[in-house]
Formats: sequence, structure tokens, C-alpha cells
Amino acid sequence: MSDNRRENRRLWNEWSDDFQARWNADTADGELPPAPSPFAPDAPGGPQPEILETVEGKDYVELGCGGGQGSVGTAELGAETVVGVDFSGEQLRHARHLREFYGVDARFVQGDVTNLPLPDDRFDVASSEAVFQMMEDLEEALHEARRVLCEGGVLVLSVPHPLHEILDSEAGTLERSYFDTGRREITIDEEYESDLVVFDRTVADLHNALVDAGFDVRRLVEHRHGKFEANDPEDLDLPEVLWKVPQSVRFWAVAR
Repeated sequence: MSDNRRENRRLWNEWSDDFQARWNADTADGELPPAPSPFAPDAPGGPQPEILETVEGKDYVELGCGGGQGSVGTAELGAETVVGVDFSGEQLRHARHLREFYGVDARFVQGDVTNLPLPDDRFDVASSEAVFQMMEDLEEALHEARRVLCEGGVLVLSVPHPLHEILDSEAGTLERSYFDTGRREITIDEEYESDLVVFDRTVADLHNALVDAGFDVRRLVEHRHGKFEANDPEDLDLPEVLWKVPQSVRFWAVAR
């Protein structure tokens, strides 16, 4: 594991309780915490039935599962086998608690997405949400994703949109060039020992890396955050420019 990955793991172990508390902040007493699946009808960008009709009965792995929301949500949709992998033991602790809240069958294992502790050709479906932007060696991580998927398996890969990442929303301007790619540190809070290390890439960089790793990209979806999709700028006290740019980019790819 690289030094960057070690620092990110240290941060996620420290940040996990606060992050999950923020994620669950709107959960009413007696309600289950949110566990959205990337394959649910209301997932960002919507389902793509011409690529994957259903996850029911499929073997599924979440790459960088964090608190297990995607894994648990996909188990709720009827996946046959569900495995979540993450490098943070603290995040996995939350994932196992969430599994118990929902009473679903899911296995959570500690490991790095650049060296998955999983066999070849094991899964029909894989997904990753807001993880691969932290990969220094994107190619290695994508080759691992391809290795554990069977031929014809589906990968749904979502990362923060690079245009959103360079936006100064208060000023309504770009902080740097879209083409200024490479390593960047994000301070989450001064109380944490580590900063979050990410690697900026263009949409073309991400698309081409998927193709080079053995995937056919069937769909590319750019979408705004749900609250911007559902509201007009005058309804929320947020910079208007946020309605004009995508928050995330989502690739639907098939292993060849």
C-alpha cells in the first residue's frame, strides 16, 4: 500500500464516526438509516436496464464500501451474494452494524481495491461510489475490478465530477484548469491528523482507463446532486452555479 493510501486509511479511521453521523443525520427515530443502492430506481442517473436488467440473483461486490450503504441496499434488491470491501476497519464496523439493522446477508472484508482479497471471475456485478478518485494507481484498481468480474460482468463506477471539483461555488468561477490533473490534498477538519489525498483526472482520462483495463463503456451519466435536481435555485440558500454543473460522473461498463 502506498503512503497516500496509508494516509487516507488513517483519515477514514479517524473520520468514520463523524462521517456516518452526518450521513444518518436526517434519520428519524425508529427509522432505518439510508442504504441507497446504485441499482435502485431512484439512483443518480437512473437504472440502465439495457445494460443490467436486475441485480436480483446476481453475485455483487462493492469496491470501497465505506459504511456499507451500497452493499446493504443492493442486498435489499435481491442480490444473491453481496460482498463489501474497504481498507478502513472503522468504516467496516459501521457497515456490519448497518447490515444488522437491515437483517440482510452481506459479507464485509478488509482489503485494498488495488489488491482485492477475492478470486478471479467471481462476480456478476460491481460498483464503486466516490472512491476511485483516491486511487493514485487508477489502472491497477481498474484491472483488479476487471479481474474479479466474470466476462460480461457490469461495473458501475461513480466519482466526483472533475468540473465540480475545480469549481469555486461562492465566486462562481473555476479555481484552476480542468486539465490541471494530479495529486491534491483536501483538509476535512484540522482535528484530523491526515488530509484526504485525491487525484484529479479528466472525464476522458477515466473513460480511457476503463477501456484499457478491459471494459466497454456503455453509458456515461453526468448528474447533479438530488437536492439540485428537485429544487429551483430560489428555493435553497445555495450558490446558483451549483445548478449549472454536474456533481458526479457515473460510468456503466461491461467486462470484455
